[in-house]
Amino acid sequence: MSDILTFGWREWVALPELGIPRIKAKVDTGARTSALHAFDIRPFTENGIQRIQFRLHPKQHDRQTEVLCVADVLEQRKVTDSGGHSEERWVILTPLLIGAHSWPIEITLTARDDMKFRMLLGRTALDNRALVNSSASYLVGQRRSKRVSTDE
Repeated sequence: MSDILTFGWREWVALPELGIPRIKAKVDTGARTSALHAFDIRPFTENGIQRIQFRLHPKQHDRQTEVLCVADVLEQRKVTDSGGHSEERWVILTPLLIGAHSWPIEITLTARDDMKFRMLLGRTALDNRALVNSSASYLVGQRRSKRVSTDE
């Protein structure tokens, strides 16, 4: 059991292959698959491989800061949100980095501009690697001091 991490209900994570050095994620064990805020989604084919380009606002309450991301497409999947609404979403596979730990996770792309968190970390991303302490925050991914960052 010593290899099992304990996550708080929210954690700072990175998605290095997408060029996202830091994004706050809500750990949501009620969600099967992880979700990432994305807009201006553009699928394309490159050398016979289906890829996707999208933009995201990585910081809460900041629609000015944008990151342009490109990833290989894993598939398209019908996803039902917590409100019971279904939508087709693009699915990518990319490494998640949290603290000193990294492993690949599936992420669906969806508009989350109106949501508090730009990313949800679903239970399949935990993949027997973590337990969740619902009364704690930032147990693995470290929080910056308020003087350095105001997007807490």
